[in-house]
Amino acid sequence: MRTLVLASTSPYRRKLLRQLGLPFLVASPRFSEELDQNVAPELLVKHLATEKAKSLVELYPDALIIGADQVFVDQRGRVIGKPGTVEQAIRQLKGMVGRTHTFYTGLCVVDSRSNQLVADFDTFNVTLRNLSDAEIETYVKRESPIDCAGSFKIEGLGIALMQEMSGQDYNSLIGLPLIKLIDILEQFSLHPLLTVLS
Repeated sequence: MRTLVLASTSPYRRKLLRQLGLPFLVASPRFSEELDQNVAPELLVKHLATEKAKSLVELYPDALIIGADQVFVDQRGRVIGKPGTVEQAIRQLKGMVGRTHTFYTGLCVVDSRSNQLVADFDTFNVTLRNLSDAEIETYVKRESPIDCAGSFKIEGLGIALMQEMSGQDYNSLIGLPLIKLIDILEQFSLHPLLTVLS
């Protein structure tokens, strides 16, 4: 089996990738991401995911390297990433309550041997309940979602913030759209259901 590398230090993406039952390495991408407000979100996340994966090609010259990135678009049409601080997480959530927001998750797999790459993106919509300031502040203190786009962890207590969710693959909301990833890996002849591990 080809070496599989996840170009991310995100524990959430690592946990998701483990679901496929394939051995993989984890490496920090050598790429500094910037959110360009002038680029459409679907193009932005594909670009960021691609650059993360490509940044590790020299370190892993015979591997399939997976890159991913995520943003969401707020009610003013601004592209928003991770909050970074408790205060910013609270501010983000207060601005999101009672509204529907679209999350964009970019995905790229680079074959460092052939330099072939496939990039795609997935969207997922969430509508937050009409939450009180106290509910938001309590949530952020309990889960500290400062490293998550949207300032919530849907796989944890963040589900209590939601009124409605819709999309093809809820894993994309966590940071790695597994359905699309399986489709892409199969294009590189890596079939999770047919891979026999020694």
